[in-house]
Amino acid sequence: MKHYQIDSLKAEALDGFKADAVYKINDLTKPKGSLGQLEEIALQVCMIQHTLTPTLNRPYNILFAADHGILEEGVSVSPKEVTWQQSYHFLEGGAGISFLCHQHGFRLMVVDAGIDHDMDYSSGIINKKVRKGTTSYLNAAAMSQEEMELCLQRGAECVDMAHADGCNVISFGEMGCGNTSSSSMWMTTLAGIPLEDCVGAGAGLDKPGISHKYQVLKQALENWPGNHSTEETIARYGGFEMVMAVGGMLRAAELHMVILVDGFIMTNCMLAASKICPEVLDYALFGHQGDESGHKRILEYLGAKPILNLGLRLGEGSGAVCAYPIVESAVRMINEMDTFHKASITKYF
Repeated sequence: MKHYQIDSLKAEALDGFKADAVYKINDLTKPKGSLGQLEEIALQVCMIQHTLTPTLNRPYNILFAADHGILEEGVSVSPKEVTWQQSYHFLEGGAGISFLCHQHGFRLMVVDAGIDHDMDYSSGIINKKVRKGTTSYLNAAAMSQEEMELCLQRGAECVDMAHADGCNVISFGEMGCGNTSSSSMWMTTLAGIPLEDCVGAGAGLDKPGISHKYQVLKQALENWPGNHSTEETIARYGGFEMVMAVGGMLRAAELHMVILVDGFIMTNCMLAASKICPEVLDYALFGHQGDESGHKRILEYLGAKPILNLGLRLGEGSGAVCAYPIVESAVRMINEMDTFHKASITKYF
């Protein structure tokens, strides 16, 4: 397992710099704290980039797609072929994440992490396929430890591609029918939150469907008793696209990039990443609180303060990209507002 070199932004060596950033934010021509969360975001971006004049350059949304073996157990209303169909659709420009990336200037990278289909890569989809879908984890591991480590590596490679293009702010999305089930399994095993609080409707299950999903996942837990490492748990219940996102998040933090975290699934990927290397959380801005049952609970567990709450549950990176203008406003605030001294205005607080 790779050792990640992620700097802690809470280290004593940064205390002096943090004080300088706080002073600059407080000296802007406004009452102290009056721009609320914009001030908190600006401080965090300054800490990530270690500068009092931060920038946001060439944002990317990397969308990993893969199929889940647990779908065989009837845990989702979506048929498996939707994964490959939507993967093409993203790049054709007609999907939800497509218009949002276009609106906010994001480059969209769609990655085949493990789609159960023979894909045409001339479409622009990046080929990082491990195999055609995971194994059902009802009675076996979704993937081997070797496959899990390969996913971490390939997710990091995708971030390296974006970084080489000048990107310093990145979001991650996913496409994979059944991945809310895998996210629920990570949530309960890695955070210790009761399974019943982790299981929701996913793509649109009714009450009987949610009950069936819960029973399947409960049985999957019972079929693998005992204590297990983070890496073993990630491999047991994960999806290829989810583990690649974990690898991407860890690499982005190594590169001092701002990470915009999307909804329920990507928040659980950040949970998994934080269990591997806790410092990754210093680089994360949580885009929104989604409508999927359990998202609020996992955000609270992580001590995360979401930027938006719009009732979203689409995934794909949509909530993270929607939140980007708020992050941009925070950066413009610290760069474009005058200080009291420069504007010759008496401090009025």
